[in-house]
Amino acid sequence: MERDEEAGFAHPDPVMDEALNWLFTLQARPEDSALRAAFEAWRAEAPGRAEAFASAAAAWDLPEMDLVAREMSARTMPAERRRRGDGATRQRHPRAIAAGLAAAILLVTGLLQLPDMLTRWRSDYATAVGDLREFTLPDGSRMMLNTDSAASIDFEGPERSVTLLRGEAFFDVQRDTARPFRVAAQFADVEVIGTAFSVRTDRREDMIVLERGHVSVASRGGTRSVASLAPGESITATSGRLSPIREVDAGALVSWTEGRLVFADQPLGEVVAEITRYYDHHIILASSRLSAIRVTGSYRLGDPERVVRSLATAAGATVTRLPGGILILR
Repeated sequence: MERDEEAGFAHPDPVMDEALNWLFTLQARPEDSALRAAFEAWRAEAPGRAEAFASAAAAWDLPEMDLVAREMSARTMPAERRRRGDGATRQRHPRAIAAGLAAAILLVTGLLQLPDMLTRWRSDYATAVGDLREFTLPDGSRMMLNTDSAASIDFEGPERSVTLLRGEAFFDVQRDTARPFRVAAQFADVEVIGTAFSVRTDRREDMIVLERGHVSVASRGGTRSVASLAPGESITATSGRLSPIREVDAGALVSWTEGRLVFADQPLGEVVAEITRYYDHHIILASSRLSAIRVTGSYRLGDPERVVRSLATAAGATVTRLPGGILILR
């Protein structure tokens, strides 16, 4: 099939590039029987073409892809009119639609995967996506960082201070009554003497889970609230607020320290969101019905894609893998 070189985009997989070209051309000319016959001949001519076209069509059927395409169409139309030098409205070439969609996907994917360089520069310890690492701090305490996490420390003063800049960390703290151990996250400050606990921070909230010992948690900003946790308890901090203390399965919540993900009767959407933290690509659930299916399991984190496929089987779903590692559950 003849390519439109002016469209300015070529997929890195030449077979997928041809499949995208066919997909958008067929959508633009659905009544063209000669085009349909040429497409069927192309699809049958070489191995892999049918699968590539099915993957492209599956992605295009998703509401998320349609949204991206419309947004890119709106953004690029004024520029096209300026290049033509008039205000005439013409049907966009399917390759231009494909280019806009692909550019949007690549842009969004790149932005989501781009490391927060300022956080990295500030950190003393950091992990990449899918990486778990344990560090021994200057006082002998142990800190394990979960996937895509970063922390800085200051042990020079009268207290031992850790700032969790991003992600999640588990601490096994050496007891020292003369020097409290403090962890600052985005919404909470945690103070201990000697204990084992985890702190997880993101843009919405901090979550603290106590495995053993005792911790004091104080909210940051707004009205300062303070709470004390006992082993097997957890608390969440948002801007200026602490949630009620709740009893939890602390072992399950910190199972990541042993390279496992444990969940019981949780919605598939929540479980997939958790797995996405360990997978360096996108995972998309195609329907809210699928997202609501409840699942239970214990999986090793070394192969997130395998975990996703196992969960899909348990939920009665299928998995489509697009070039670049994007997984779609349908």
